[in-house]
Amino acid sequence: MRTKGQQRIKTLTGGTHMLTQIKTTLNRSQSTLLQDAAGAVALVVILMVALHLPGTY
Repeated sequence: MRTKGQQRIKTLTGGTHMLTQIKTTLNRSQSTLLQDAAGAVALVVILMVALHLPGTY
C-alpha cells in the first residue's frame, strides 16, 4: 500500500508518460484517424435514425 506522498511523487514523475503514449499512438495511426472518425460519425447517424424511426409511425 502506498502512502499519499508516494502516490503524489509517482503522479508527478509519471504523469507525462500517459501523454507521451497518446501522442505516439496518434502519430502511428495518423493515416487511419480520418477513417475512424468517419466511421464514428456514421455510427452516430445510424443510431439517431434508428431512435427516431418509431416516432414516424
